[in-house]
Amino acid sequence: MKMKTLCQLVALFLLSASFTTCEDDPSKEAPATDKAPKTGNAALEELSQKIAAKPADANLYAARAGIYNEIGGQDEAIADLQKAIALDSLNPTYYHALADIYLDYFKSRQALETMKKAAAVFPKRIPTLLKLSEFQWILKQYNDALFTLERIRAIDPQNAEMFFLFGNVFKEMGNAKRAINAFQSAVENDPDLVDAWINLGQLWSEKGEPIAEKFFDNALRVDSNNIEAIVAKAYYLANKKNDLPGAVKLYKKINVIDPQKEEGYYNLGLLYLDMDSLERAYQSFDLAVKVNPTFIMGYYYRGVAAEMKGDLANAKTNYEDVLNFAPDYEKAKKALERVNRAVGGQQ
Repeated sequence: MKMKTLCQLVALFLLSASFTTCEDDPSKEAPATDKAPKTGNAALEELSQKIAAKPADANLYAARAGIYNEIGGQDEAIADLQKAIALDSLNPTYYHALADIYLDYFKSRQALETMKKAAAVFPKRIPTLLKLSEFQWILKQYNDALFTLERIRAIDPQNAEMFFLFGNVFKEMGNAKRAINAFQSAVENDPDLVDAWINLGQLWSEKGEPIAEKFFDNALRVDSNNIEAIVAKAYYLANKKNDLPGAVKLYKKINVIDPQKEEGYYNLGLLYLDMDSLERAYQSFDLAVKVNPTFIMGYYYRGVAAEMKGDLANAKTNYEDVLNFAPDYEKAKKALERVNRAVGGQQ
């Protein structure tokens, strides 16, 4: 099972935790079409033609669902996967794909029910049980997730991803000790599990233990270019060891690895502000908004840096840009009022 990153999982939960009230039943087949629609997508039309010729081929529906999902046709993708399951209920990949689309499409209840059904059909299939427990964790059904993980433990007592998910569940339940034990078991069984090393570093860091740095370093030994590991260590250096130059070096590394990632420039700018290096801070925030012209926090802190430099006109423009994107952003409102008062006082 390919694990999602923590940031991605949190984002998914925030968007999907309030279960949808739609009356769709994932166990019932939707009216997938075996006709060949004119979509302008050659691959899609080719598959539709093949389906018209072989309407009982489940793989064709699943393949077409993948294309529909890529081009934003989630309803059509769902219908095709439901048809594939109706034709071949013993292919677990169809259930997994359907559950992923439901979750991405903010249909949390249907996603979970689909994985429950898959786990009932394949009660000893570890990738299916892992995915079910992952969904239960995402949706904060912690006791259910623990029960599913115990099912996995009975089948494969040394499964590293099982221990990793145990750690995530215990971490969110506030049980740091059991979370640390679980993540430790995960890396003992799979030393290349970067996310487990990162979590160990974060948990020990929260306890104020210097050993935390060792775990961040272990993550980077596995993958020296892993951005999440670099960010985690940089945060640790800046906030726990007060090693701002060391953190700056790591954020600069992110900008080399992925120059289109605005967060690297943004975090670097925040560090420069802490170091009173205002021109460098401004330049970093400027790069962040050039990479992502809709990055609100980049505009806001570019305004802060300009204001601290005494460039009030530039600060005013940046705060106004923030409010064009987010009219209710209170910090930008107050900053703009402050700058306007200062400009008025100069006149």
